[in-house]
Amino acid sequence: MTTSSPPRIKVSLLDYGAGNVRSVRNALTAAGAEVTDISTAAEIRDASCIVFPGVGSYGSAMSVLVERGWDGPLREYLSDFSRPFLGICLGMQTLFASSEETGGVAGLGVLDEAVVKFSDKDASTGEKIAVPQIGWNGRIEHMESPLFRYLKGGSEVYFVHSFYVPLTEKTKEFALTTTTYGGVNYVSSIQKGNVVATQFHPEKSGKAGLDILRGFLDSVRDGTLSATSPLPTPGPDVTTSLVKRIVVALDVRSNDHGDLVVTKGDQYDVREKPTADTPSGRGGVRNLGKPVSLASRYYEEGADELAFLNITSFRQGVVDDMPMLQVLEAASKTIFVPLTVGGGIRSYTDGEGKTYSALEVANLYFRAGADKVSLGSDAVYAAEKYLASGGAADGTSSIETISHVYGAQAVVISIDPKRIYVDSADAADPAHTVVPLPEGQRGPDGQAFCWWQATVRGGREARNICAVTVAAACEKLGAGEVMLNCIDMDGQCKGYDHLLMVAVASAVGIPVIASSGAGKPEHFTDVFKNTPVHAALAAGMFHRKEVGIDEVKAHMAANGVPARICE
Repeated sequence: MTTSSPPRIKVSLLDYGAGNVRSVRNALTAAGAEVTDISTAAEIRDASCIVFPGVGSYGSAMSVLVERGWDGPLREYLSDFSRPFLGICLGMQTLFASSEETGGVAGLGVLDEAVVKFSDKDASTGEKIAVPQIGWNGRIEHMESPLFRYLKGGSEVYFVHSFYVPLTEKTKEFALTTTTYGGVNYVSSIQKGNVVATQFHPEKSGKAGLDILRGFLDSVRDGTLSATSPLPTPGPDVTTSLVKRIVVALDVRSNDHGDLVVTKGDQYDVREKPTADTPSGRGGVRNLGKPVSLASRYYEEGADELAFLNITSFRQGVVDDMPMLQVLEAASKTIFVPLTVGGGIRSYTDGEGKTYSALEVANLYFRAGADKVSLGSDAVYAAEKYLASGGAADGTSSIETISHVYGAQAVVISIDPKRIYVDSADAADPAHTVVPLPEGQRGPDGQAFCWWQATVRGGREARNICAVTVAAACEKLGAGEVMLNCIDMDGQCKGYDHLLMVAVASAVGIPVIASSGAGKPEHFTDVFKNTPVHAALAAGMFHRKEVGIDEVKAHMAANGVPARICE
């Protein structure tokens, strides 16, 4: 005798045109929903269950809702809190009266409180913190809710935001959970009746996030969603912490036969060493696997984020490179952690004379399933232009245009520097950040100092600007994260360049991802304990199965470095 599956819950998805809605749609489908897109105000009024995923800036989101005439019907739908609703991230923040973002913008006003920005200083210690908060953090439960009926323990969930809802006398009434960042306990999810909203992204929170979505859908199905009950008030010593992230990079390119493969370079050279069978003196492109199958493996093994890097995209534009878009579309169907994509995100003109802006190119990636875009060469050019203008941003760079629509958290800059050794601190251009080498380390000719020269075009072209300057300028332009590579350490398996990580992380107020050089678990623990980076990225050691992600996280946890330990 066979048993039939319960009917799928019909969910109306409010897609206002910004960010990665594909992943939300895929996660809801995986959790048991039948998803249709809202396209008219009438569909809001007639919906039986609405999910509102918000990505981007508060001002842009509210402008779209008002322009489409959706704000009024949404207020009506939410008015008595009796109709099922799930807001995600910006979909939660817009429920409130206003936000400090975009110069102060009125929201839907369904709940009475203002959304405020994180300070760049820890409220308890006064130490610098990175804004936005990006990564996996915990939850302190204030109410029991059917939303968490399938969730086990204190599973971390994924956050990416610069603004938050404060815990006040007003918000205590409907605060479902709180989370700690920068010494502040803020509201990380709310529930009032059948209206639920989360600051975190369940669609990007792995299996825990899928369990939360299942809890929401099944509670809608059986009519128990509003059955909450208060828990004892947590004491002031109950806090959560942001864990350190492990990011796996997949360098993607076509091999000599035209197949899209994951490869890995040795100081950016991705070809095998010449052999007797390669009379041209050039080996074939290293083939370490297919992008989607490898990415799926890393998701199952516990990677906190994945980065697809299209390493030959400087030769063409993303619109010409449909396979990369297809890789993202396929990956987002089964992978529910953040996906970053880099390569080709710039303004360009195709062979038929049609010009695409960087924002249009980025939009293609977001709609295909990316959560963040990584800008490489274009970030260096933007920094050079910014400095040449005396620090005046004109709003036209790819960083500015993309972050204005999608938010700073959606823009990662990827810097590929190489060490330049000098004899003294004043032997380089005064604009470069020169640091002394540690005792026992010297350059090839005995130099005691170094700086890091930024490169473009996959490390092929050096520019007269240092990596620290690029990072600081790009933060001013609106970047939300730095992926910090090092050509000297790439493929060497000797550990990360700690000097570089400290120099850049100390100069910016946004999260930094360490990249290049990892070869064993100790390298991750060391970079987290000895530098201020928030995440560490590796590729080859995982591709070759030399080290497992679980081994890395176990080593971190055993040495006091917080990590997300998957079940």
